[in-house]
Amino acid sequence: MPVEHVDELSGDEPLLAARVHRPVDLLRFLMGVLGIAVVLAIAGFAHGTTSGVEQDIARGTNHAPNFLISFAGFTASVAVLIVPVAFAVERLIKRDGLRVADGVLAAVLAHGISLAGDLWVTDAAPAAIREALTQTAPSGGITDPVHGYLAPVIAYMTAVGMARRPRWRVALWVVLLLDSFAVLVGGYTTPFSIIVTVLIGWTVAYGTVYTVGSPNVRPTGRTLLAGLRRVGFAPVTAQRFDDSAADSADPESERGRRYLVTLEDGPPLDITVVDREQQAHGFFYRVWRRLQLREVHERRSLQSLRQALEQEALLAYAAISAGAHAPKLIATSELGPDAVMLVYEHIDGRSLDTLADEEITDEVLDAAWEQVRALQSRRIAHRRLVGESLLVAPAGTLYVTDLRGGEIAAGDVVLRMDVAQLMTTFALRVGPRRAVASAVRVLGPDAVADSLPLLQPIALSRSTRGTLRQLAKERAERERAAVIEAARFKVPAEPPDPTRDRKAAKAHRKAEKDAEKRAMEDALEAAREEDLLSQIRQQVLQIRPQAPVQPVRLERFKARTLISFIAGAIAAYFLLSQFAQLQWSQLVGQADWAWVLAALALSALTYVPASMSLLGFVPEKVPFGRTMMAQVAGNFVKLVAPAAVGGVALNTRFLQRNGVRPGLAVASVGAAQLASLGGHILLLATFGYLTGTQHAPSLSPSRTVIAGLLTAAVLVLVVTAVPQLRKFVSTRVRSLFAGVVPRMLDMLQRPKKLATGAGGVILLTVVNVACLDASIRSFGFSSMSFASVAVVFLVANAAGSAVPSPGGVGAIEAALSGALTIAGMPGDKALSAVLLFRLVTFWLPVLPGWLAFTHLTRKGAL
Repeated sequence: MPVEHVDELSGDEPLLAARVHRPVDLLRFLMGVLGIAVVLAIAGFAHGTTSGVEQDIARGTNHAPNFLISFAGFTASVAVLIVPVAFAVERLIKRDGLRVADGVLAAVLAHGISLAGDLWVTDAAPAAIREALTQTAPSGGITDPVHGYLAPVIAYMTAVGMARRPRWRVALWVVLLLDSFAVLVGGYTTPFSIIVTVLIGWTVAYGTVYTVGSPNVRPTGRTLLAGLRRVGFAPVTAQRFDDSAADSADPESERGRRYLVTLEDGPPLDITVVDREQQAHGFFYRVWRRLQLREVHERRSLQSLRQALEQEALLAYAAISAGAHAPKLIATSELGPDAVMLVYEHIDGRSLDTLADEEITDEVLDAAWEQVRALQSRRIAHRRLVGESLLVAPAGTLYVTDLRGGEIAAGDVVLRMDVAQLMTTFALRVGPRRAVASAVRVLGPDAVADSLPLLQPIALSRSTRGTLRQLAKERAERERAAVIEAARFKVPAEPPDPTRDRKAAKAHRKAEKDAEKRAMEDALEAAREEDLLSQIRQQVLQIRPQAPVQPVRLERFKARTLISFIAGAIAAYFLLSQFAQLQWSQLVGQADWAWVLAALALSALTYVPASMSLLGFVPEKVPFGRTMMAQVAGNFVKLVAPAAVGGVALNTRFLQRNGVRPGLAVASVGAAQLASLGGHILLLATFGYLTGTQHAPSLSPSRTVIAGLLTAAVLVLVVTAVPQLRKFVSTRVRSLFAGVVPRMLDMLQRPKKLATGAGGVILLTVVNVACLDASIRSFGFSSMSFASVAVVFLVANAAGSAVPSPGGVGAIEAALSGALTIAGMPGDKALSAVLLFRLVTFWLPVLPGWLAFTHLTRKGAL
């Protein structure tokens, strides 16, 4: 292994974090929250069942001896106090006071949440939940819904880790059972109250432990050296490889902490230490991949240290048995209850990532493919053939390392994924031609061709996908720069010839524009570059033209699809629950149809300012009527795409098909979007100011506006103060303004165009607000001012459009109706007005939008 950035260890290891945040604690906290919700749902919806359970327990208590009840109550009361104190004393004696402090904090939080739960159940909970969690106490009154003394005890004992010690665990369960028996039989609680109390204590404990972090129990260098002596080695020094940064950046990395250990006699050893913290690394990413991928076996997200040790040892022995060059596993051992170590023979070499490009010869490439062929001959998949997993010894021998994430008896899909991954890894360093040629020389053309359907980003490692995304960004920047540079170079137009007639002059101008368009297209074509995966496919197809290229479907679903489905489900639930409360016949009979017709007319009018807001930022001449038809077609596109995405894509395509060069079309739409954002903020501030001052004698700003400005200022300060946020925002803003700013500067030289665009942006918002106002007035609510309606529309529309559901369905309705209700409109009328507004602005234009979309597509304008 390469010796890079190492720290000498003199029996101990420095710079270990005092606290670690384990994903398993967060998972347990979420499971506890879910469990509480399920119990409350059962209590609320299965009222008959809960009552029957309580009656059965009440009948059973009549047969319990009084002596047993008294003994259980006395013993539990004493043990509830003695057991936690005894464990705290034992921990303090062993100098583990941090755990005791965590337990006390969890107990305090659990007590506070128990009190809050009592107040909620008593004052605001549904009657069914109140009856399930409380009952009439023998001494009068009602019992506590949540036991304020038991939940803190459970939280304390869980947070300090009593459950991980057998003797204390037995004592814990005895105390809990005795106390539960005593209070249940004595009639001082209900079964559901006990369950909720236990869940609250358990949930608060794990939430506290994850938030503050668990004490770091990772084995130190002294522990490692002692473990080596126990298995018969005589270590002298140890050096740790500082690869923590690389591991933290890639959740797929399977390596533990690595050490180079020198012995009193014999060659040095490579040691890998795997502990619970390292095992938890990338936990949620692995869960997501396990859910997302189909036909691919991902290793279990929750794996014991014993299982991890056995898997890595099995893969090491299997790889060597297959004839591959892999580090030889010499010994294994546990390092306490929370870590294990694997002892390998030392290999003096450098990883592929540390080699210079000229050092990666064809011999090195072929040697790597020889290892892959040896592994696949026994159906062993590596699953992570990146540069750091390939080690080149000084003699030229190539070793395959980091086998822990591999798979025995792998399927064909996984084996072909290894081939696709290694081809991409090599192509990133030496180019697609050499990478493919080397694979063909060793594996043969058929095996390489069979991997083409797996040559897709989802099948590659996360680090490789990140590199490909970075290359795509750089490629897009180069293409954009080439188009902008070509746009600056224009052939000077010939002076008008007075001898030509009007028709000939028009034809001449058209010919000039066509020539300029062709020149720009040629410049874009010359600058266009194929992405790396496409280049690899072309190289393979040159060898096997009949090779399958249709990608294998590996994803069960995309993240965007899942988010859209969840957002749509929530929105549908909200709408259906509201629909059930509406009295449709009464609302339709009360509607003022004059205002309904006015809303329809205003909805139709919005396409004029929408066209103005787009054409105002396009210097080239585009027909206004055709642009208006494209805005109508946008209603059909929004039905199948998120509201903020469909319109941008359609307008960009429309401008390109109508003579605007691709780079400039993107810049024009970006400038229009930027102007729309600026107009949105300006109108929100203006109408918000007017809303806060419309009843005041002077134009003094409202508290809402001041609070909003202060909030925005705080957000700006937070973004500028945190380096990661500042870099994220600056990168996004820079990419946005890279093409938009030159377009805006070009528009400043055409004041008429700029005025058209700005006027269209303002007028579009005003007409939409007027349409919503007409929808509100159609149901007889006229006490809301136009400025208030504008504020409701601007705020709710922005919030609803942020949800990635097609056309903002559900989210916009929920945001608008909620904002109108807060503004003082009755809930049923608010929902009716919003549904009318969405009907005339979104649903009714779908059919005309489809007709316009079909017509423009047939004419070649889309």
